[in-house]
Amino acid sequence: MRTLIVGVILWALLSTVALAADVITYPTSGNGEVPIAAGTSNVDWDGFYAGIFGAYQHGQSSGSGGGDKLGIGIDAGVDTTFNFVLAGAEVALQGIGGPAGGTSYAQLTGRTGLLLGDSALLYGAAGYGLDTGPSDESDLLAGGGLEYALPGGVSVRAQYLHGFPITGDNAKDQVTLGAQFHF
Repeated sequence: MRTLIVGVILWALLSTVALAADVITYPTSGNGEVPIAAGTSNVDWDGFYAGIFGAYQHGQSSGSGGGDKLGIGIDAGVDTTFNFVLAGAEVALQGIGGPAGGTSYAQLTGRTGLLLGDSALLYGAAGYGLDTGPSDESDLLAGGGLEYALPGGVSVRAQYLHGFPITGDNAKDQVTLGAQFHF
């Protein structure tokens, strides 16, 4: 299952990079330039957003915090851009469950990335995660993702985060797929 998820993320990354080109211009003998490909800005990357996502989490231990789990979550954040660089912060809450039991998981992450044209964002993320269920574990999170803008102020995202245990001993791998609504 993890191989399939990683393959889908890599496919999305490689196909989006090819589509996310900046405006190509051809210099003329005059003072202006002739646009060859027009840019299409679908999302204003600056400002607030909120979203919903599905999650797959694999815990390394076999206890209540371990094993394979599926879940759904919500997130909210704010981003700002500096030319083609994006920086932001996000808070997320999700409910996840599997054969070993269910729990809720809260995250606070910061992210920074590169805008690839008007429609794609490739970013790295780091932060803090807290299992608020019976296992009461906390993690240092690190990973990254790819976000692609659609018309109407909506973007879709694929993200991977690895949880390095701070309390507890259950390292976690988490993949999320979701949609963000930009305001």
